[in-house]
Amino acid sequence: LRNLMPSFDTVLEPNFVELRNAVEQSNKEIGTRFDFKGSAAKIELIETGSKERDLMLHADSDFQIGQVKDILLAKLAKRGVDVRFLDDSAKIEKAGGDKVRQPVRVKCGIDGELGRKIQTLVKQSKLKVQAAIQGETVRISGTKRDDLQSVIALLRREITEVPLKFDNFRD
Repeated sequence: LRNLMPSFDTVLEPNFVELRNAVEQSNKEIGTRFDFKGSAAKIELIETGSKERDLMLHADSDFQIGQVKDILLAKLAKRGVDVRFLDDSAKIEKAGGDKVRQPVRVKCGIDGELGRKIQTLVKQSKLKVQAAIQGETVRISGTKRDDLQSVIALLRREITEVPLKFDNFRD
């Protein structure tokens, strides 16, 4: 007999298939554009772990890195991948010769800081729900479905820096 309270998981995970498609489309466009003729401009998808994926933007100049980034953002938007998944705060670095590159992190999984922020928001909401950090996920559970839906609305309103998803909804 299952006596579980209604719950759902709060996750942060981009659609990696669409991310890869956007990178491939961006590289295709860079390859056909006249202003990139003969340049080293490209976007590399780097798989670092089981779920960790990062991007490396390559180009001949800081200005060109900006153009490469603009193409990528347009392709991501077209494919429905939220650009808030990208963290391009890393500095543009020299890459031998007169080439430059910029690492771009793809955010995946809720880190400790964001998890605590979600927990605090849930506590302050005075709703009868609990938030438990479980690895890179935050599980929210409560007795009433309406309370859970109120929490989803609250998190959508308060946490705007990343595109949270809500899944594994259990009644």
